Amino acid sequence: MPSILRVNQHLLTAAMVLVVSCTVFAGDKGPADVDAQRLLNADNEPGAWMSYGRDYSEQRFSQLDEVSTKTVDKLGLAWSFDLNTKRGVEATSIVVDGVMYTTSAWSIVHALDARNGKLLWTFDPEVAKDKTRHACCDAVNRGVAIWKGQVFLGALDGRLIALDAATGKTNWSVATVDPELPYTITGAPRVIDGKVLIGNGGAEFGVRGFLGAYDVDNGEQLWRFYTVPGNPELGFENKAMELAAKTWNGKWWELGGGGGTVWDAMAYDPELNLLYIGVGNGTPWNREIRSPGGGDNLFLSSIVALKPDTGEYVWHYQTTPGESWDYTATQHIILADIPIEGKERKVLMQAPKNGFFYVLDRTDGSLISANNYIDVTWATHVDMKTGRPVEVPGARYEEKPFVITPSYLGGHNWHPMSYNPDTGLVYIPVLDFPAAYGQPEEFKYRSDSANLGIDGIVGSLPDDAAERAAYGAAVKGRLLAWDPRTNSEAWRVEHKGTWNGGTLSTAGGLVFQGTADGNFVAFRADNGERLWEFPAQTGIVAPAMTYEVDGEQYVSVAVGWGGAFALVFGEFVQAESLPNVSRVLTFKLGADGSLPAVPWKPSVDFNPPEQTADDGEIRQGFALYQDICMGCHGLNAVSGLLIPDLRGSGYLHQASAWNKVVREGMLSEQGMPGLGEIVNQEEAEAIRAYVIQQAWRGKQLQASSP
Repeated sequence: MPSILRVNQHLLTAAMVLVVSCTVFAGDKGPADVDAQRLLNADNEPGAWMSYGRDYSEQRFSQLDEVSTKTVDKLGLAWSFDLNTKRGVEATSIVVDGVMYTTSAWSIVHALDARNGKLLWTFDPEVAKDKTRHACCDAVNRGVAIWKGQVFLGALDGRLIALDAATGKTNWSVATVDPELPYTITGAPRVIDGKVLIGNGGAEFGVRGFLGAYDVDNGEQLWRFYTVPGNPELGFENKAMELAAKTWNGKWWELGGGGGTVWDAMAYDPELNLLYIGVGNGTPWNREIRSPGGGDNLFLSSIVALKPDTGEYVWHYQTTPGESWDYTATQHIILADIPIEGKERKVLMQAPKNGFFYVLDRTDGSLISANNYIDVTWATHVDMKTGRPVEVPGARYEEKPFVITPSYLGGHNWHPMSYNPDTGLVYIPVLDFPAAYGQPEEFKYRSDSANLGIDGIVGSLPDDAAERAAYGAAVKGRLLAWDPRTNSEAWRVEHKGTWNGGTLSTAGGLVFQGTADGNFVAFRADNGERLWEFPAQTGIVAPAMTYEVDGEQYVSVAVGWGGAFALVFGEFVQAESLPNVSRVLTFKLGADGSLPAVPWKPSVDFNPPEQTADDGEIRQGFALYQDICMGCHGLNAVSGLLIPDLRGSGYLHQASAWNKVVREGMLSEQGMPGLGEIVNQEEAEAIRAYVIQQAWRGKQLQASSP
């Protein structure tokens, strides 16, 4: 059963929480007293941040301007709150009527006094730690939604939970997915007219994606929209699925359901009464396996418009037809009314993984413009007549491996961008590095493991130190200001690392962003000049938000290094990103708080046993490792150190101990599940042989470095 954790034995009762909350607003409203009227009129309450993207348009723009280009140099730390986790922190905090609601890893919710960070209550859904076996990209959570005194949480294990905003106690909890299937939830819910909307993740592992709407009062499912068709022999749920099925081949439903999970982006236009969602990749990534013979595979990698009352399909735009590279369209969606060629247009904007920035007419999904926001090598351009990318020969890697940019982490990942109507610019956290794709020697579907359908060895890092260093030099990241009116770059700021935080823009002429090298930074919104920064002691991936209490503007960001890049690309994680020191940091003008020093020495204690395996066994282990283990323990067994680096594991020394961990789940309570159903003893030993090889390589490199 979920538990309510308290900060100390002097427990805050529900009445005391109400007293704290009521001191910051007038009237008889209780905590989280947000309804349709308040959300629809969010611009009339610039001091509140009532939804994930501040309002339904998801612009992440604040009208507050006390903190501005002229005053930001006086910004200082007002308070911090420790989140007590060692995994990634990706949440956008919600603040309304003086109370902050935020989440940390493992879907834990905290309610804080927004003026000073004092804990009001904490809710832990007690997600089983071995659920990480189905979490492609860390045990993260991006935040909550609020509505009429309730706080709504999507838990990693697929539950949707409604909490009493005053006490943190559970009002109701429903399983939105079949708990026997490898679904997860990391995204933030949204609420529209009494309906809680939540999607899910798990496409790599084999699920059928959907978005669900649930009654705020009791969790009853009101509608469900599937994003890919099921087995045609069982019939189709609606005409949209009948339409989509015509674009698939083979028996995709036997490979885990086709994928297409709705794990992040949503936006809502109340005037048009349209809900917009972003749809993810297929299962497996590789279309040649998923849908032999081709096909666009709707609605993978698509923006889909639905009627929020019923879930009825209205229109779609597919950014990457027949996607084969994990080029999801789940990235942040922004709605705005902007002038284009002398006419104001109702637009939808997205910079999905595939490297192109799209501006669509949100009334009907028609394409207004599309241009690449990074150097793209898999396609030359988007054909404006068809709306389709024009692919380069060989990009689908059918005949031989192909190196393309962007990588499977995309040119832009989940980290939210923001739009400033004063400058007319969109501020994008850009990733910029390539990846190699190749057809696997053989594909074996595993129902409880990642199913990418690509050659893991081809996609690995080179063993040669110079070649690996050259690849590392190509791993870049930047803050990019993009003008959607001209669909062109306005300015850029290059960062040291690639996995940087989401952005916030304000009427004070500022853009706030956290960086991979552990700084929280304010830039000028018009030209990118760096005006202010604060050392956060850890890499920042979450976006900032801002609010006002008692007439003072606060700027707040959740910090804590983690996520997909931190897990997979351990070779290129910077020392400044580590350790994971997860906190909420909140700033205001005139404050001068500081953080305690954090000792840290990122290193691995290499003590590998003698290698007894032959080259064939090591290569077998290499392939298995890349298919099964890489997502958590890093490419080529180099960990990002959020979780133990296997090259320094003491379990390497005994095959029996290794087997107990890998196959029998001896460490499942620490998050390492037993893989006995998908890995036999011979395969487990082959993986061990490969990790031993990499441990010896690491030891030799460590000995040769100055």
